Amino acid sequence: MRIALLAPLRHPIKPPFMGGLEAHCWHLARGLKARGHQVTLFASGDSDVGVPVFPVLRRHARADFPDPARQGDAHLAAILDAAMQRACDRIAQGGFDVVHDASQHPRPLALAARGQPCVTALHGPPAPALQRATLDQPGPRFTLPSEHQRRVWWPGAAPARVAVVHPGIDPGRWPFSPLGNGTLVWSGRMRPEKGPQLAAQTAARLGMPLTLYGMVEDRAWFDGAVRPFLGGRIRYGGHLGQDDLARALGAASVLLFTPVGDEPFGRAAVEAMATGLPVASFDQGAAREVIGDAGAFAAEPLPQALAPAIRQALSIPRDRPRNRVARLFTLSGMLQGYEAQYRAAIADRAGAAPPLAR
Repeated sequence: MRIALLAPLRHPIKPPFMGGLEAHCWHLARGLKARGHQVTLFASGDSDVGVPVFPVLRRHARADFPDPARQGDAHLAAILDAAMQRACDRIAQGGFDVVHDASQHPRPLALAARGQPCVTALHGPPAPALQRATLDQPGPRFTLPSEHQRRVWWPGAAPARVAVVHPGIDPGRWPFSPLGNGTLVWSGRMRPEKGPQLAAQTAARLGMPLTLYGMVEDRAWFDGAVRPFLGGRIRYGGHLGQDDLARALGAASVLLFTPVGDEPFGRAAVEAMATGLPVASFDQGAAREVIGDAGAFAAEPLPQALAPAIRQALSIPRDRPRNRVARLFTLSGMLQGYEAQYRAAIADRAGAAPPLAR
């Protein structure tokens, strides 16, 4: 198939990844290409994927708007709207069998109304503008990364054109490590809702060694909320590439997974589990759906509640997390799931689909 893949524009689609959605789009594009599809990525021009890139922005949006306080800026919104319109205009010229829209932007949803087969991936919360467009536009199929996320978007029965496709990874890129060194580890974007500050508080309370890995998105917040805990047995290990991160995760004994908000999936947990790492987690969002019996859960999302979960996680055999990933969250399984949705979207083109109801 000839596939147009629309990516989010705030960060480049290249390693080391700024977040889970950037990693998802990079592996999706390369995985589809490896399966014989012709993929064009619509993204910022500083992306590097290994497939043709249609640069809807010269460079990613955060390069010109680095201040987190400006992420709702009207000028930035206008730039993103114009960029997505450029993508839509190019796609409307033809040459694509299906559109995979992972942009998290409402503008591309109109493509389906023009008869273009579309699969829209809803990886984030139902932001008002995107939610309105989702419910009003006829035609596209929708995928969500978890059953929990489906219930967030459609609390009742979801329409037939809504499917769950779990994001997946290549377990071969995350080597299994049979033994840990007794330390705790945390991985992800350094943002308040991801909870690195709570992981650091937990380790400080327990006197256990902890290393935090990930991109610091808001330096001022990091310096105020996380840095005071650093020193001694708690350290920040930097923003690592995949191979280095896999080794670092595999060397530890427990991953702390500490989402504060409504976590849609939990790619950081899946990557750690692939190396054999059991998880001590807050029971937030899709965490239990993803981690299952490969981890233990705090009774409430507080540092003091995480201690019993850490003790339980230390007793989990390391082959259990690895096997769960191999069973549920592989790249090949994800690609097959999306291919099924592409075929269904193309088949839908013969008949007009009604707007979705919430």
